[in-house]
Amino acid sequence: MACYTTRIEADKTKYPVLLSNGNLKEQGEVDDGRHFAVWEDPFPKPCYLFALVAGDLVTKEDTYTTGSGKAVTLRIYTQPANIDQVDFAMASLKKAMKWDEDVYGLEYDLDLFNIVAVDDFNMGAMENKSLNIFNSRLVLADPDSSTDLDYARIEGVVAHEYFHNWTGNRVTCRDWFQLTLKEGLTVFRDQSFSADMNSAPVKRIEDVAILRASQFSEDAGPMAHPIRPDSYIKMDNFYTVTVYEKGAEIIRLYHTLLGPEGYRKGMDLYFKRHDGQAVTCDDFLAAMADANGEDLSGIGKWYSQAGTPTLMVSTSYDAAKKTFTINTKQTTPPTNGQPDKLPVLIPLKVGLLGPDGTDLPLHLEGKGDVGTSTVLRCDDTANTFTFTDIEVSEVMSVGKGPSRLHWVLCYSCLCSVCKLGVLSFI
Repeated sequence: MACYTTRIEADKTKYPVLLSNGNLKEQGEVDDGRHFAVWEDPFPKPCYLFALVAGDLVTKEDTYTTGSGKAVTLRIYTQPANIDQVDFAMASLKKAMKWDEDVYGLEYDLDLFNIVAVDDFNMGAMENKSLNIFNSRLVLADPDSSTDLDYARIEGVVAHEYFHNWTGNRVTCRDWFQLTLKEGLTVFRDQSFSADMNSAPVKRIEDVAILRASQFSEDAGPMAHPIRPDSYIKMDNFYTVTVYEKGAEIIRLYHTLLGPEGYRKGMDLYFKRHDGQAVTCDDFLAAMADANGEDLSGIGKWYSQAGTPTLMVSTSYDAAKKTFTINTKQTTPPTNGQPDKLPVLIPLKVGLLGPDGTDLPLHLEGKGDVGTSTVLRCDDTANTFTFTDIEVSEVMSVGKGPSRLHWVLCYSCLCSVCKLGVLSFI
């Protein structure tokens, strides 16, 4: 990692716009119709985040004031014919900056943030430090022709690339095997942002649909691989739904296990320890565990093991003892190169409902009172959880993570499930 100062010189007529990373320190004219610009990025970064743009572009400018009162200049550059279609992207950028401050406590760290959107950029979008580069379709929105899906995609991708400023740029990957460290985490962040900006249930349904349609099938096929691969021939092959979307679900596991406050404590410690460093998935896990005093070693297996676990859940009620027992069994089918699978940590969020649908107070054997819902840690081939002092036979409300869930209930409970509609995704 290194700090970059970049001097660009070019013909002013052909290349009126000269951009690079960081803050603009100097610009001016030189001989023979040429001009120059000097850019300085004070933050160390790996070379893949370096960018240079020289071209005939036009710009739309706005400003954003951070929570600490710093004014940041925002600019979106496009080819001349497209500049009237960037207003929504600019508004999305400002929302993302505000959300990152509110939810993660992360302010933007430079005086200027640039987006360049051109028709012939073939990588979708790239988070180059302070100079995000996009294909036009992920920035331009025309009210007369753009669909709701277009607007949602622009909002999400603009936010995703901005969020990389901290999760990928300020704290980056030690090597490409750690790609999910920045991409899985940032996908989770952009999913959470989109959920907050729009409908959280609708967004969750969309994300789970992608997971089931694309990632589950990838995990079940010859291209199955863990979110942190052990080897590769060409790294481009690992920009996959497993590394991105399944990686985001593993971040969601931390959030579910630790709760919003515990997750935020872990993120704060992660940035405190590793700002300006190139780190690993293990460093992220350690920060989450240390900040909360929790044993999260079971999550580590998700990073190295391919495949989609199946969790079988069965329940029973003992009227004499007034106990309700949940039994879980997990299996993961063999995948290429990994014939034997270990159990992974799967959080199972549960609540018990009475016949009228009201939440019942929970007393978990070995833990005591846990409120009206709790997260069970299914971390072995088989687990048993018993709730005591349950006065009536009830129905269980279940959520899940990046695994298949099957449950077996008594007939009366199954009827209540159908009536109350208590299944959910966490």
